Amino acid sequence: MGDPIVIAEGLHKTFGTTHALRGLDLSVPQGTVCGVLGPNGAGKTTAVRILATLCDPDAGRARIAGYDVVGEAGKVRARIGLAGQYAAVDEKLTGRGNLRMFGRLYRLSRRDAHRRADDLLERFGLTEAADRPVGGYSGGMRRRLDLITCLIQRPEVLFLDEPTTGLDPRSRGEIWDSVRELVAEGTTVLLTTQYLDEADQLADDIAVIDHGQVIATGTPDELKATIGDRLDVTLEDPAGLPGATTVLQALAGTDPTVEGADQLSVALPDSRFRLAQIVRELDRAGIAAADVRLRRPTLDEVFLRLTGQKEHV
Repeated sequence: MGDPIVIAEGLHKTFGTTHALRGLDLSVPQGTVCGVLGPNGAGKTTAVRILATLCDPDAGRARIAGYDVVGEAGKVRARIGLAGQYAAVDEKLTGRGNLRMFGRLYRLSRRDAHRRADDLLERFGLTEAADRPVGGYSGGMRRRLDLITCLIQRPEVLFLDEPTTGLDPRSRGEIWDSVRELVAEGTTVLLTTQYLDEADQLADDIAVIDHGQVIATGTPDELKATIGDRLDVTLEDPAGLPGATTVLQALAGTDPTVEGADQLSVALPDSRFRLAQIVRELDRAGIAAADVRLRRPTLDEVFLRLTGQKEHV
């Protein structure tokens, strides 16, 4: 990984009586995807707005590509792109017309704006739809067009705020492919998302924010390793649920979660347990298991353990 291109140090921000950021620190290496996760009100949006020069911190500092986001905001804006949660394109214009308009807004010459629009349309598979009004585009096509409007000026850092919200699986996959292509070419992406599988697929590193602070960082695998493996048990007879709960609680030292009438799941404290041992303990208690398996936890389970909340938008 490269040197940090996004650095935040001790960011504080208050809105009235709400302390949105409480000393937030963040470091994102160049040419990587950093997934930013957190519950509602955790401070994700405020942090992104400060980094994107849309508001100033009350205390602390942040730099993008070596430039201060407050004192050198103009230089920062020339190096970043920002795609919000909702497409910001003009539905009455064609896809090509939108891109040409954004090119002119970025002060490209008419010739360069036209050339850049054509290049981006071809690169992201929108050439066939380029001359149709955007109002007739699918949701996935609009989001792709919105994404590539941010690429007119070739940003070094791209902020993506929930880029696939509301999209079908195929359209989400197309956006994922686009993000991977950008990163392969050297763009750094800061991604907020409500889909933890999206962070798992795309992020090189993840920062979990809660109550205005970063409470955990690491690769998806590193974060999963912090809470140990999961044990899932499916019973042949739901009547065995109370007994199985007792067995698993004794093995893991924590209460299992009940998932359906005949399924339980529990986090194991370490890797010393083996399936054969677990099956023997269930047999001794007279409990027949249809399936017993060990697995790595999901990011959803990591998030729940870290924040105590299931909501993460």
